[in-house]
Amino acid sequence: MMDRPRRHGEISGAKLQGGCGVDLNDAESYDYHLPEDLIAQDPCEQRDASRLMLADRESGILSHRKFSDLPCILKTGDLLVMNDTRVYKARLAGRKIPGGARVEILCLSGAEDPRVWMALVRPGRRLPPGTMVALENGLAVCVGERLDEGLRLIRLPDEISAGDLFESVGLLPLPPYITKSTADEERYQTVYSDPEKKRSAAAPTAGLHFTERLLDELSAAGIGHVFITLDVGIGTFRAVKSRNVSAHRMHGEACAIGPEQSARINEAKSEGRRVIAVGTTVVRALESFADGSGRVRPGEMTTEIFIRPGFGFKVTDALITNFHLPRSTLLMLVSAFAGYEAAMAAYREAVGARYRFFSFGDAMIII
Repeated sequence: MMDRPRRHGEISGAKLQGGCGVDLNDAESYDYHLPEDLIAQDPCEQRDASRLMLADRESGILSHRKFSDLPCILKTGDLLVMNDTRVYKARLAGRKIPGGARVEILCLSGAEDPRVWMALVRPGRRLPPGTMVALENGLAVCVGERLDEGLRLIRLPDEISAGDLFESVGLLPLPPYITKSTADEERYQTVYSDPEKKRSAAAPTAGLHFTERLLDELSAAGIGHVFITLDVGIGTFRAVKSRNVSAHRMHGEACAIGPEQSARINEAKSEGRRVIAVGTTVVRALESFADGSGRVRPGEMTTEIFIRPGFGFKVTDALITNFHLPRSTLLMLVSAFAGYEAAMAAYREAVGARYRFFSFGDAMIII
C-alpha cells in the first residue's frame, strides 16, 4: 500500500542520527529507490506553496512544512546567501548537413574565442569532427573535436554573437528527466536572477521556491540576504560514473563574490549569526572562497571543489536544497553536510511521504 503524504507541520518518526556501516567512497552507497511518478514535471502553481522538509541536526527530528513557513523557521539575524545567476537558452536544435538527421547541442561554457564552446552533442558518436549542423535561422554550427567525458568543441557561426544566437534560436535547457512540462520558461528562473548574468546551463533550483512576497516577509522578520554568483554548468549535474567516488573529477564552474557581500557574510559569522546557503551551488562558492580561518574572500575564480562526506565546512551553517538524483555529486554534498545516514534517512522519508523530486520538486532545509 502506498504511504500517505504527511500533513502540513506534522512531525515524522524518522530520526536523523545513525551509525554509518557503508563505504562512503562507493558511488552505490548514494543510490536510492525513487518511483518515477515522484519526479516533478511541473512546479507548484505558486512557488512558495511547495513542501519543505525540516531536518534538525541537533534534535534529530524531521518535520513537514510549507516553503512559505520559512520566516517562522529561521531566526532574526540569519543571513540567506543566494545565487543570482540566470539560465540562458543554451540548447540548440538543428539538422545535420547533409542528411537532415536531428541534432541537439547543449552549450556549456565558452573558451577564449567567444565562438568556441564546450558542449554536449546528441547523437555525438554519429557526428565526426567537422560536421555542420544547420539551425532554424539558416546559420550553421560546426561540431569539432572530441574531449573527455563525452564533451565536444563546437564553433558558433560568425554572423551573430553567441548571446544573440541563444536568444534568437536557443531553447531553455530543462533537465532530461523533465519530459512533459507545461510550465512557463520563467518558472525555471529564480525571481531574483540577474538579467545581466545569463550564464548558467541549469537553474540553481533551491531558489525557485522564493517569491518577492516571501523575500519581503523574511526581511521584515530581520532575516537578511545577499547575492553571489556561480555559473551552473556541467560540474554541478555531471553524473558520477566511476564506482570509486574519489576518482570523479569535477568540471570547473566560474563563481564570484563581491566585497560588500563577503563583508556581510563575515560579519554574520563573527557575530554568531547563521549563514544559510540557498542551494548547493552557494555552498560550493562559499566554501571555495573561505580561507583557513573561515573568512570569505571577495573575488572571482573557477572552482572544481568536490564536497563529499569527510569535508570540513567553514562557512555554511544551514542549507536549503531540493532533492537530488541518486549517485549525484549534489546528494554527496548533502550527505557531507547532514551526515550520510541522516541524509539517506531524509530521502527515504521524502519518498515515503510522497515529496516531489528534482528541479521542479519540493525542498528541504537542514539546520
